[in-house]
Amino acid sequence: MRITLPTFPLTAAALAVSIAIAGCGGDSPDKLVSAAKLYLEKNDPAAATIQLKNALAKNPDLAEARFLLGKALLESGDASNAEVELRKAVDLKYSADEVAVLMARSLVARGQYKKVIDDYAQVSPATPLLKAELKTQVATAQLALGKVDEATATYAQAVAAQPDYAPALLGQARIKAGTHDLPGAMAIIDGVLAKDAKNTDALIFKAGVQMASDQGDAALQTYNQVLSIKPDHVLAHTSLIMSYMQQNKLDLAQKQLDAMKQALPKSGQTTYMQGLLAYQQKNMVLAKESAQALLKGAPNDPRALQLAGAVEFENRSDLQAQEYLSQALARAPGMEMGRRLLVRSYMRTGQTSKAIAALQPALQEQPTSAGMLSLAGEVYMQAGDAAKAEGYFAQASKLDPQNAKNRTAMAMIHVARGDASKGVGELEQIAASDSGTTADMALIAASMSQKRFDQALQAIAALQKKQPDNLVVYNLRAAALHEKGDAAGARKSLEQAVSINPAYYPAAAALARLDLLDKKPEDAAKRFDTVLAKDPKNVQALLSLAELRSRAGAKSDEVVDLIKKAIAASPSEPTPRVALVSYYLSQKDNAKAVTAAQEGMSAVPDRPEVLDIAGRAMQQSGDFNQAISIYTKLASLLPNSDQPYLRLAEVQYAAKNKDAARESVNKGLQAQPDSLPLLRVAISMDMEAQRFGDAANRAKAIQKNHPKDGIGYLLEGDVLAAQKSWVAAVAAYRNGLKAAESTDLATHLHAVLTASGQEAEANRLTESWLKAHPKDLSFRMFLAGAAVAHKNYAAAVTQYRRVLEDQPNNPAVMNDLAWSLGKLGDPKAMGFAEQANKLAPNQPAMMDTLGVLQVQQGQLDKGTDLLRRAVELAPQAAAIRLNYARALLQGGKKAAAKTELETLAKLGDAFAEQAEVASLLKSL
Repeated sequence: MRITLPTFPLTAAALAVSIAIAGCGGDSPDKLVSAAKLYLEKNDPAAATIQLKNALAKNPDLAEARFLLGKALLESGDASNAEVELRKAVDLKYSADEVAVLMARSLVARGQYKKVIDDYAQVSPATPLLKAELKTQVATAQLALGKVDEATATYAQAVAAQPDYAPALLGQARIKAGTHDLPGAMAIIDGVLAKDAKNTDALIFKAGVQMASDQGDAALQTYNQVLSIKPDHVLAHTSLIMSYMQQNKLDLAQKQLDAMKQALPKSGQTTYMQGLLAYQQKNMVLAKESAQALLKGAPNDPRALQLAGAVEFENRSDLQAQEYLSQALARAPGMEMGRRLLVRSYMRTGQTSKAIAALQPALQEQPTSAGMLSLAGEVYMQAGDAAKAEGYFAQASKLDPQNAKNRTAMAMIHVARGDASKGVGELEQIAASDSGTTADMALIAASMSQKRFDQALQAIAALQKKQPDNLVVYNLRAAALHEKGDAAGARKSLEQAVSINPAYYPAAAALARLDLLDKKPEDAAKRFDTVLAKDPKNVQALLSLAELRSRAGAKSDEVVDLIKKAIAASPSEPTPRVALVSYYLSQKDNAKAVTAAQEGMSAVPDRPEVLDIAGRAMQQSGDFNQAISIYTKLASLLPNSDQPYLRLAEVQYAAKNKDAARESVNKGLQAQPDSLPLLRVAISMDMEAQRFGDAANRAKAIQKNHPKDGIGYLLEGDVLAAQKSWVAAVAAYRNGLKAAESTDLATHLHAVLTASGQEAEANRLTESWLKAHPKDLSFRMFLAGAAVAHKNYAAAVTQYRRVLEDQPNNPAVMNDLAWSLGKLGDPKAMGFAEQANKLAPNQPAMMDTLGVLQVQQGQLDKGTDLLRRAVELAPQAAAIRLNYARALLQGGKKAAAKTELETLAKLGDAFAEQAEVASLLKSL
């Protein structure tokens, strides 16, 4: 069976599919990647990360997924892991220019400035914007390393590539400010103002320099000057209000807010400042009203989310507070207030592990404030880790009351600015004199980031002398050795940790990952068995082992027993309960999935993840009313998330209540007017109802709100294509490609050109697109699918082989290639099918391809048995069942074949091959 997707969501059935995809991202890697793109489009990198990790769990060699995961992690503030994924994207030969820009940003964020210069100083992307962005990152790195002349030249190159490119111009000014030449910085600003005295951007920058020069009064005058030029200048009003609030001059802040209300009565920023000031004035009613008003108009605004979370925290509504604050930090990781409140909310509700996880970005990525260090000490004390708590408290207590920065923070600043020798030297001194471990950990991290692995190993050895019983040193040593290229040494260090404490999960999990890389899944499972022998209630080990057993094809009872043990070990933790329901659903055991979901909702009520999986269980079991009730409750808990409304629409549509589905989508759009997933579903509904004008208007609104994104043009083209307005559809897609070079736009344009009989133009598009994007594997897969649809299997084979050159271990592509070769009668088909099944065992579609080929090539018993097992794994896959029936007939097993054919006959028009089914039944 070939794996494919429809081109246009135009029919009622396709509409249901589009809702399902928008709601949950689908099950295949391609669908998960598509869902991730939508989340990135709506600035939700956290949700995108989940989808992409799920896709890569199924197919680790998806280059686009690696690139997008790197982008999502970077936008979430996780530069370290972003770099890891981007390097994998490079290995998988993703677009070099796009990767270069993100990799440079990631390296700058991690302070690896020399690496930025070495790798990207000579790189010159093809497009002006990418060139300007990359040159600006290189200049920033040069400046951090003290190479002022080179940075100046590189910033100039960025401006030459993209005139008036703001980050580059600001960089030129910061060259002066960064060397304490504030007059020099001011001179650059004055140069801009000499040409345009009313350039408010330059004036705002001038006020910032004045603030840095301790000219607070002058800065306030400059902000007021901005307002005299532009009374509705948002940043000037905001800066004045913030300045007064920082000085606790709340009366002046209120007076400025009143002026802002008069000048900007409908501005979201005015509402935000009103809420922020109300929060500081302890007026939580007004603060909450302001936050909710902001979220109604801008549901993804991180500041609004932070304000809403702060209000809910003060009101002790921890579930809502955690939801808002998590969303805020996913979009703006540097919000210290939001991070501090999220950590305290987790602590207040006893979720210590989540509190620790929430702390990490602040502790690892930023020079940490005394307040955050003290909070870290509290969290680790609550977790029972006195050693770490002591380290954080020691760091906080050493802060000079007159200075907000401590020695360790300053040392890390030096490292981050590229003065590694100075920063590392300071860290070594602190680590040697301080009984705590924070400086040691900082020194190790700095050495690792600079790829000075021998130095890192020395620091790890020093840390071990301080804390000989701390097993984390073995994990740290393993990481350093692994990065150094000493895989055997890394494994040995981890083995030492588990020999000291067999229940030490982090080392066991790391060893299991190494075992899986070595294709030894049973050895990996034994790691968790060993942990559980010493710690039978280790939830992580139980779930990890269950996942491994499931992948290996273990019996359902064995997998379920492990998950239930995890539930018993931590009854209030939602993760094991979600895992149990998910497993039952994957096994098509709907009754047990429903029971497990009901137990989960009873044990941990009002947890969004439990409600979400429970709704899926009810839906899959056919209990649409219960699913709707659950998703309605989820929507009340997460009023600013589009997911519950998408779920509701999906269930209501499946229940044939199209009006209710449309109403749910509309409610979701009221909460999130700019939600692309909701808008796409709304457009699909309009198209199905023949309301093409409404659909086109929605698409044009998206174009207006996202002028540099092709999605609005893509949707407009789809609307026109549904009406067979080919010329207009082609124009829409081409306009989209001018805004953004998108593979989706290119494939849709190709499809419309073909559908309208413009084969020559479609061929020219293919030639020009592949010339400009030779590594666009998605476009090649589209071409292969189109060739198969026209039964041009030779052309399909050509494209599949080209994709395999870049993704030699992609089982899905291998399977499709085998299927097409089989249609051509090529004996090589069998080898590809066997390899696909080896790489991805127990996948029904791949088993079907191999089984059919085996039957065709005389391996009747072997092929029939494989097809039987494929049917058992995917009983709803009618095409596989038909192939199984054919094999049974070929083997003379008429009674068994009749049973399968009668099952297919009951599907009626839902199965397109009923004519053959009827013919085969008649022949019995």
